[in-house]
Amino acid sequence: MAAFEERSWCALMVILMTVVAEAVTGSACYSSIFSFGDSITDTGNLYFSHQTTDQHCFFPPYGKTHFHHPSGRCSDGRLIIDFIAEYLGIQSVKPYIGMKNGKLEDWSVGQAVNFAVIGATALDATFFQDIGVQTGATNYTLSVQFNWFNQFLSSLCTSSTSCEQILRDSLFVVGEIGGNDFNFPFFAKRSIAEVKSYVPQIIHAISSPITELIGLGARTVMVPGVWPIGCSAMYLTLYETQDESQYDSTGCLKWVNDFTQYFNQKLQDEIQRLRGLYPHVNIFYADYYNAALPLFSDPTKFGFKKTLKACCGNGGPYNYNSSATCGEPGVLACDDPSQYIVWDGIHLTEATHKLIAQALVKGPYSALSSLCSMNANVGYHDNLSIS
Repeated sequence: MAAFEERSWCALMVILMTVVAEAVTGSACYSSIFSFGDSITDTGNLYFSHQTTDQHCFFPPYGKTHFHHPSGRCSDGRLIIDFIAEYLGIQSVKPYIGMKNGKLEDWSVGQAVNFAVIGATALDATFFQDIGVQTGATNYTLSVQFNWFNQFLSSLCTSSTSCEQILRDSLFVVGEIGGNDFNFPFFAKRSIAEVKSYVPQIIHAISSPITELIGLGARTVMVPGVWPIGCSAMYLTLYETQDESQYDSTGCLKWVNDFTQYFNQKLQDEIQRLRGLYPHVNIFYADYYNAALPLFSDPTKFGFKKTLKACCGNGGPYNYNSSATCGEPGVLACDDPSQYIVWDGIHLTEATHKLIAQALVKGPYSALSSLCSMNANVGYHDNLSIS
């Protein structure tokens, strides 16, 4: 533990020193963003795909806070990727399928393109079929998303020079991805030992497309980890127990968060390995876990109620019922989602996404702030001061 703390402190000092240097020399932000992942990042791809019509994120009260109607995002409003783009001076995060189907205007440099899909896994669907685990209605895995990106890139670039410049000057966000790869087995009540045995394959599935991106010419890649899902109403309901030793001081399930930290550490180990192979590329870890953890530990400090209940749900100790989830008829949302950390049981509110994004671009949980001078005066402790 002491060694880990020392490494973390050293990493933080490097970031702070870089920020000071940039205050003198200045630096340019990214021209575009390309993002991949699951429901934590999907800004409308599953919605525009028309592959499923029963996805609860497509119905009110989703989107009520910012868009005032469902936008295909699994939240009451904007996601982490929306805020990161905004802070980098990129206002629009377009879902690729929406553009492909002609539902959105064409992309241009200075915008973001999102390939993430609700329910996506890093591993291919055949893996889960082989182990007998259901993964939902979609098969838009990470490899499928990268195929989309390759198709998009081939149609976008008019010459090798333009492709090279776009890849070099863009920020690539690979994730959050991998959470569903262990969510689905855990929802099926598979053991920790079994799910741990899948982690090397999940990490490899995330690492391979990163290597592919670098081969194409990407020079900046951000890889987010998983947030503390042991604090989610879904896990707390599914694995509710009278054994108080299973919970930490905030009421979160310790074993779930311990597993999440285990996964995140393996992901960081792989990022470190890739850095050694590709020293000319900025590959950095976005610590969603530690950016979100203070919100659960001291919610009132950040303007939240001291509760692990979901804002939108249908009863029970955590306001979550798998038989009547948010978006279904008769399931209501709280009056003010900004007072809640968790939106629908597994996804977070816009207010939470905003604070996590602030921690990533200004706080000590990502090297992003050391790679690009922010266009907005954001601060992790500003409590939603950025519009």
